[in-house]
Amino acid sequence: MIKYIPDSKENIEKMLKEIGVKSIDDLFEDIPASVRLNGEIGIGKGVSEWEAYKKLKDLSNKNNIDYINFLGFGSYDHIIPSVVHSIIGRSEFYTSYTPYQAEISQGILQAIFEYQTVICQITGMDASNASLYDGATATYEAVVMGLQNNKNGDEILFSSTIHPFTKEVLNTTVSDLGLKLIEIEEEDGQTSLKDLKEKLTEKTAAVIIQTPNIYGIIEDLTGFADEIHKTKALFVISSNPLSLAHLKSQREWGADIAIGDLQPAGIPQYFGGPSAGYIATKMEHVRKLPGRIVGQTVDRDGKRAFVLTLQAREQHIKREKATSNICSNQALAALSSLVYFVSIGKEGYKEVSRQNFAKSHYLFDRLTDELNLKPYSKRPFFNEFAIDFGSYEKAKEFLNYMEENKIMAGIMLSDILNLTPFSKKLEEQKKKEGIKDNSGVIVVACTEKRTKDEIDLYIDKTKNFIKK
Repeated sequence: MIKYIPDSKENIEKMLKEIGVKSIDDLFEDIPASVRLNGEIGIGKGVSEWEAYKKLKDLSNKNNIDYINFLGFGSYDHIIPSVVHSIIGRSEFYTSYTPYQAEISQGILQAIFEYQTVICQITGMDASNASLYDGATATYEAVVMGLQNNKNGDEILFSSTIHPFTKEVLNTTVSDLGLKLIEIEEEDGQTSLKDLKEKLTEKTAAVIIQTPNIYGIIEDLTGFADEIHKTKALFVISSNPLSLAHLKSQREWGADIAIGDLQPAGIPQYFGGPSAGYIATKMEHVRKLPGRIVGQTVDRDGKRAFVLTLQAREQHIKREKATSNICSNQALAALSSLVYFVSIGKEGYKEVSRQNFAKSHYLFDRLTDELNLKPYSKRPFFNEFAIDFGSYEKAKEFLNYMEENKIMAGIMLSDILNLTPFSKKLEEQKKKEGIKDNSGVIVVACTEKRTKDEIDLYIDKTKNFIKK
């Protein structure tokens, strides 16, 4: 692939005339002026390629990357085996796109098939598709499946403890469809079964719950499936894939659809993306799965072969029969997760999960027992937990102090909520009604990547902050 093609002024003018624009700037007129570069880049005129590279490298060296990372809330800092980057860096994978011609796409089809197999193994489901853009869009696709299952349904129930970004995606995608988004209240940091029972109706198409939830709490979903299945609704459970090594799978909780974000499994944080989403279901709903499903067969010589078994996207079947207009799976990101799972193996998978659990609890116990910080809830959690400082100002002061000491100590919950208008509106209403106030809550994540020395340093710096 050619990264840069130089051209003459005359050729540029000919091309602009051919497409009917006066200048190169006209090509970018759809981009708001407020976010466009105004003026020079600031590296000087007539600078050689090497000089420009050197200047940019000097600037990048000013970035401080020595912070210890306790950030989570949907994007986590995990150890990624070097083999993951080695495999996905091979040109046959990173240049591959949609496998339209299955007979010459056997490698990518096998990778997708193996990925689907792993997803089914960890979720307990019968079938998985080839992946989706991320966990939030997987949630919306699950909602579409629920609406197809209940033709008269127009209500979507979701727990207040699912990620605010997921709520925002749901609101964006269904707000003009005449559907009702109904929030299920929480009790002590987990979804209220009592409130679910009161809000379930025959019009409910899907019920969405996340476990571990935004506070890191492991939801006790005993009795949820029984209540949901009294109606025509589908039960949708979103889970961190690493948690499933020790916690009940979505299938074991009675879910109809299993979803989640694959970022914790072999995908770097990348400053917030890209990631990939997984979606899997029972065989009875397999024809409603969005995107594509790769299957295994044999060719005319009896050799193992891979094919696109089901393709429910609008490019492949009659548009009115398509279950989704999703056009691409996140093949490269999904491959990262596949290589991750295969490289760490079954026992490694259990060990990573165990360390996430153990290290986060070690930090939590010392913060709450030794330093008397107030937990948002004392319910069981996986690899992150919430601490309530009582006020936004105190929590912010703590995070700023820790950052000065090279520790990214947690995520400010109210800052995330303020980024998401739909979630912010829901929270403000609860605050008015005196239901809860999350303004002083931070969410702290502790993965297997954090060493005991780093965790103890977090404790020591927190002690110093308290003494201030």
